Amino acid sequence: MAHVPQIKIPATYMRGGTSKGVFFRLDDLPEAARQPGPARDALLLRVIGSPDPYQKQIDGMGGATSSTSKTVILSKSESADHDVDYLFGQVSIDKPFVDWSGNCGNLSAAVGPFAISNGLVDRERIPENGMATVRIWQANIGKTIISRVPITNGHVQETGDFELDGVTFPAAEVAVEFMDPADGEGAMFPTGNLVDELEVPGVGTLEATMINAGIPTVFVNAGAIGYSGTELQEAINGDTKALAMFESIRAHAAVRMGLIKEVSEAAERQHTPKVAFVAPPADYVASSGKAIKAGDIDLVVRALSMGKLHHAMMGTAAVAIATAAAVPGTLVNLAAGGGERNSVHFGHPSGTLRVGAEASQMAGQWTATKAVMSRSARVLMEGQVRVPGDSF
Repeated sequence: MAHVPQIKIPATYMRGGTSKGVFFRLDDLPEAARQPGPARDALLLRVIGSPDPYQKQIDGMGGATSSTSKTVILSKSESADHDVDYLFGQVSIDKPFVDWSGNCGNLSAAVGPFAISNGLVDRERIPENGMATVRIWQANIGKTIISRVPITNGHVQETGDFELDGVTFPAAEVAVEFMDPADGEGAMFPTGNLVDELEVPGVGTLEATMINAGIPTVFVNAGAIGYSGTELQEAINGDTKALAMFESIRAHAAVRMGLIKEVSEAAERQHTPKVAFVAPPADYVASSGKAIKAGDIDLVVRALSMGKLHHAMMGTAAVAIATAAAVPGTLVNLAAGGGERNSVHFGHPSGTLRVGAEASQMAGQWTATKAVMSRSARVLMEGQVRVPGDSF
């Protein structure tokens, strides 16, 4: 019996914010995978180790969570206004598909460092010492991201004393600005309302804020679904009934937001929209054992990603949180105490996060100009990833 040998593909394994994934230069991919389509998806599935009915991704680079089942493809931008084009693929763990419908805000923090280190940014734009500004085109959603990357002696500085809840060790701070984060093709509030009544069979009628900013997200009040907003992963991720409820909320919101036509289509669009629940600030103990005090935060938020409660907070969902908080009258804004604000400090399962956002109303429509947050990133491993030659 003939056996097909493995092939080697240059790749870098990176952490960005509270996520990690496999990064590729577009030109390093096998020719069949340089274009969108089945070959590319099959290759990335095999790299990550999906689909895996055991949901462990033992035979791949994935870590069996939504935060670690990620891939990134980068290329030098053809636009004079950008340095690098960034494409993100969220790989399903137990199903054979890659979701290209949204961005990963956490891995966005790693794009600038990777682009500089891999020659995708013109050398004259990189100072010998100081801060390099990397202009990123986020190809999934057609938006600009500005990354400010620290440079020491002409190289990306990865180590530092910046601490990020949800990440064990400190690193260098990378500021990330999401420009015009609202949906460019439609309204920031796709239903036209700041708060809607969302009918979910088997759950009831819930007040919901549905927003397209950072990533399409539906927010509901924690109390309305029997939660306090201070829950950690173990309170939800082992509860199949609760997970089914959240998926039903997400699916029905997706229809109301115009992202899908039928509830059944949500199964093939797991990455978006996100579903989150909010509550006023409260004391709780984070997953690290750190005590979070109600007086130190504006509200508490919990969000689900790929069907599970996230261990911290997705970067793009943080943009949605900050943008919604900046609009008086949304559920997020009301949970934070109401009124006008240009930043929000919220509690999540791993700790807290502060995000700035600017929103304004023009001709009766709300829009956002930018959202800003600090993350960190570093290379975990670089070299070559191997996959069987007949896997794509």
